[in-house]
Amino acid sequence: MHRGKGMRFVGDSRISADRKPNIPKDYSEYPGKTEAFWPNFLLKEWMVGAVFLVGFLCLTVAHPSPLERIADPTDTGYAPLPDWYFMFLYQLLKYSYASGPYNLIGALIIPGLAFGALMLAPFLDRGPERRPTKRVFAVGFMLLAFAGIFYLTWETVSTHDWAAAKLQGQIIDDSAIDKDSDGYKIYQDQGCISCHGDSLQGGAGPGLLGTELEVDQISEIAVNGTESGKMPGVFKGSEEELKTLAEFIKGSNAGDGEQTSTTTE
Repeated sequence: MHRGKGMRFVGDSRISADRKPNIPKDYSEYPGKTEAFWPNFLLKEWMVGAVFLVGFLCLTVAHPSPLERIADPTDTGYAPLPDWYFMFLYQLLKYSYASGPYNLIGALIIPGLAFGALMLAPFLDRGPERRPTKRVFAVGFMLLAFAGIFYLTWETVSTHDWAAAKLQGQIIDDSAIDKDSDGYKIYQDQGCISCHGDSLQGGAGPGLLGTELEVDQISEIAVNGTESGKMPGVFKGSEEELKTLAEFIKGSNAGDGEQTSTTTE
């Protein structure tokens, strides 16, 4: 090829004399094995993502997220529960080797080793094989991790008291409790609020809303405690104050009676 043949000089630049249109590369010689990232592959990814997004939005409309009452830092009896994707870590912290003085092991070291192994997976499994039967270590570690997460999550779900969790998180209509009444003031002065909550919703002690106990029974428990010993006798006021307190608790039936079994313990 002679120097300058087929070339046009434009200033100090050289461009081809034959302009070719900008046509994407033809991948037809590799059917089903490769394709152009833009727009073929990326368009498929967007379409799949859009389907999942629409499905997720439909679920949120059909099943709104449950709301609980406003957080109460004085409620020492509240049992929190994390979202489902953290339940396995929540269960892990219940075991003796991962809680208490070993909390650091359960909270950082064990999860750190697991996620560190996940990050090293591309470097540990560098073979050309893609069939699961030919990738023994990679598939084995994946199944082991899946089994561990499934077991810990199942243990949390099966041992959690869902009925009590539903009661402790229910939203209470504060307007049903007359906090300006003499009964509520006695309820506050006698320290009942520290165990049974500022709206009788319960806390360290059982909820008092919707109780089926009679006024005399409430008075007896307030003075002498319960037979099981879970609640001691704490009332130290006069007979008139005791009656006012019992009538206040009996009259504050804003609940639906679901907590009756707890109030009689």
